[in-house]
Amino acid sequence: MTGLPSRFLLVSALSLLALLGFTSCESTNFSKDTRNKMIVSVSDQKMLLVRDGSPIKTYKISTSKFGVGDKPNSNCTPLGRMQVAKKIGDKIPLGSVLKNRRPTGEILKPDAPGRDPIVSRILWLNGTEARNKNAFRRTIYIHGTAEEWRLGSPASFGCIRMGSRDVCDLYNRIGFGADVFVIRGSLQSKKSNQASASAGIAANKTNG
Repeated sequence: MTGLPSRFLLVSALSLLALLGFTSCESTNFSKDTRNKMIVSVSDQKMLLVRDGSPIKTYKISTSKFGVGDKPNSNCTPLGRMQVAKKIGDKIPLGSVLKNRRPTGEILKPDAPGRDPIVSRILWLNGTEARNKNAFRRTIYIHGTAEEWRLGSPASFGCIRMGSRDVCDLYNRIGFGADVFVIRGSLQSKKSNQASASAGIAANKTNG
């Protein structure tokens, strides 16, 4: 476990997931990952991985420097519940540059000067709510970034960025269909989690 105290994260994660109504790991679709869920906090610029209702790990991430929302061409990060629709980059080397979701053969070290491509792995997200319905068409990903020095602050053009080692670690832990909840509130505040969760299930807005 990294980041927040495990006991506090357990209470916050269980509270959030209970409000969202997705704590059960049972599924009739055995190909869908119902055990793992990711909670992305825009205010913290962190992601919490939860498995079977228990917090597993926190990762430093970057969401959009343009804020939150889902309008086409906005470069914003959508709020709400999404799911992993495609996993791309299986077994390619760490730091491999991906262009149009294909490896180019170039491999970058973290923070290579003057470079900002997608690297290492891609988890392509599909929206499940009205307010993030454009996510797949907008190619909203969780992906590796070469600019790891920017992690921890908003820096992307809509996607959720991670360090290469972290995105590969996450890629190996989760499967297709795993839920991703993007919230405004902090992972450190139970009250904020509850408020964000309540907002997340009120699908009466088209944008965050």
